[in-house]
Amino acid sequence: MELRNETPDDWWGIESLYDLTFAPGRKALSSYRLRDDVPPVPAFCRVFATDDGVIGGAIRCWPIRVEDHSALLLGPVAVHPTRQGEGLGGLLIRDVLERAGPAGWPRVLLVGDAPYYERFGFKLLNGVVMPPPTNPARVLGFGAWAGIRGRVRKRLD
Repeated sequence: MELRNETPDDWWGIESLYDLTFAPGRKALSSYRLRDDVPPVPAFCRVFATDDGVIGGAIRCWPIRVEDHSALLLGPVAVHPTRQGEGLGGLLIRDVLERAGPAGWPRVLLVGDAPYYERFGFKLLNGVVMPPPTNPARVLGFGAWAGIRGRVRKRLD
């Protein structure tokens, strides 16, 4: 498997992977309202794929804003059930986190389980509010979040 940038030809394979690994109502989640009508950040849309294009893992990131501060919304990240346990999810997450700051994205946010994401350096973001209904205990951040509070919004620029 090769880690590479997502291409337009990967779209259906990635969407099928997300449908397979997440609940059928995944697009009803509040984080998807931040993605509606906003293109993802191409440099942070990555896949693990075989030479013949079979997608084993994928990650996408979206531009968001908290007050006047830009951030990446990490996710969704998914690994095909037949490839889980190989560390692909961790590699995808670390890839984003290692490249985000140098690329001008000092903050990364996600909605997820703290016990899993803490190993990558994510911490609970008190005062950063996702659109409802989002459990505040699942709003996690990585990077330069000190003193930043407010509502998470789409970044349309």
